[in-house]
Amino acid sequence: MKHAAKLTMALLGAAVLTMACEEPPAADPDSDVAVQPGEEPHEPELDELGEVAFQVTCEDEVRRDFDRAVALVHHMMYAEAQGVFQEISQTDAQCAMAHWGIAKTLFQPMWPSRPGVSERERGWEHVQTARELGPGSEHEAALLDAAAAFFQDPEVDEYWPRIERWASAMEEAYQAHPDDNEVAAFYGLAVMARGQTTDDPVGHNAQAAEILAQILEREPLHPGAIHYTIHADDVTGRASENLEVVDRYSEIAPQTPHALHMPSHIHVRLGNWPEVIEWNRQSAEAALRHPVGDAVSFHYIHALDYKLYGHLQRGNDEQARAVLDDALSTGPYQEDFNSAFHLAIMPARFAVERRAWDEAAELEPREPNYLEWDRYFWPEALSWYARGLGAVHTGDLEEAQRAEARMIELRDAASEAGEAAFSTYIEVDRLILSGRISHAQGDSDRAVALTREAAELEQTVEKHPITPGALLPPYEAKGDLLAELDRPAEALAAYEAGLDVWPKRYHSLLGAARAAQEAGESERAQEHYATLVDVADEEARDRDGVEEARVRVTND
Repeated sequence: MKHAAKLTMALLGAAVLTMACEEPPAADPDSDVAVQPGEEPHEPELDELGEVAFQVTCEDEVRRDFDRAVALVHHMMYAEAQGVFQEISQTDAQCAMAHWGIAKTLFQPMWPSRPGVSERERGWEHVQTARELGPGSEHEAALLDAAAAFFQDPEVDEYWPRIERWASAMEEAYQAHPDDNEVAAFYGLAVMARGQTTDDPVGHNAQAAEILAQILEREPLHPGAIHYTIHADDVTGRASENLEVVDRYSEIAPQTPHALHMPSHIHVRLGNWPEVIEWNRQSAEAALRHPVGDAVSFHYIHALDYKLYGHLQRGNDEQARAVLDDALSTGPYQEDFNSAFHLAIMPARFAVERRAWDEAAELEPREPNYLEWDRYFWPEALSWYARGLGAVHTGDLEEAQRAEARMIELRDAASEAGEAAFSTYIEVDRLILSGRISHAQGDSDRAVALTREAAELEQTVEKHPITPGALLPPYEAKGDLLAELDRPAEALAAYEAGLDVWPKRYHSLLGAARAAQEAGESERAQEHYATLVDVADEEARDRDGVEEARVRVTND
């Protein structure tokens, strides 16, 4: 795809990305969590969040809290930040920027959440209040104008035009205040958000990284610059750009769930599965200390999905099952796209990654039923996709076609809602399923053509930050299909094309090794088998291919 206080554990030797972990005394590295929902939330102080110096023109007694709230925004801990801004508005009733802060928490540019009309109206009200009170400096006025650009006309149901207005206003603010760290950080974020709807998201991320690097020269511990730099490098070809920044994030926010999670975005891109698992274990533990009202924060299940993905890529299905069971037995989760996405994809991921097609065929879309599924086109489509794959592999073509038909409806609904990227993600998966249906019907040429089209379409978008990876990457699906058609040389090329983007994926490695062996490429086969042995967990025994790879490497 194209398309985004110190810890006891630190990354050592970032150039080769190996990690030595000193576990917290009470933590079992094989356990899912060591904290239970409902424990007393930890309220991080500013010195646990990085260095922010907003210099807000409010009463002295609220300035440190204001900096803390801004830092929480940069860590994408929006609910917590909103609570601090609200307290500031009560302590200092004349603090205009407290109302800017509340508005700022109501839209989240890198998340797939979309503010509804009530949130937009609330944001606009706070912008108006801030204007009535009057910002106290030029950079405050510029930030307030940018928030106003997003929230204006709150009754109009649009999202990406709002992001474009906000990004344009942030560009003007940055041109006027290029050395202001907060303006620059939010502008870097705006550049990446804008890039999600362009033909060149990687170029936008590179531009954002340059802006953020200037902040880091002035303030190496700025949370926004560090956090957004990791997002800027979470695109094809950029994962190794700023490894020292990934390391730094682990040091500045040891109690913040999303900060503990973010290093795994880069480790996923590099195939460092033990690091993905460990960071998200810590993130999940921290997330349980940050409930959202009576609900579990989506930061918890966000971390568990990445952790699940890591265990599956290592072939440790027992640990993966424990993570999935924990995710599904916890709750209720806060109402949000993020919750819906992970609750949909985690059971699907567990079945598809294990090629457990009977299980995939039994998946029930739109579960749990307490979420408002009509709002979540892409998450629902993922359930139908996995169910369809399960159906076609178990011979139920009628159910597979029903799943495809529902995916088409959801694809079109996403497009009509202005969510072009979501529509594309659904269509990529739909093409793979359609190819599988054609293969089952005996039309191998059409099957290959549809799967090739899926791989080409995937290259027009970048991986969304919400997910560690696709449910079934198109090149891997293409390799599987070509291998079944006894075209091993072409299958090998497909698997290796996938590994270029997503290194060390379990099934891509196994498929490439087998295809290379069939194609007479014994040296390449051994290379892929050896990598698979390195990737696989020592406890992985039951997964198809583990012992095969170990025997091949041992007998080499």
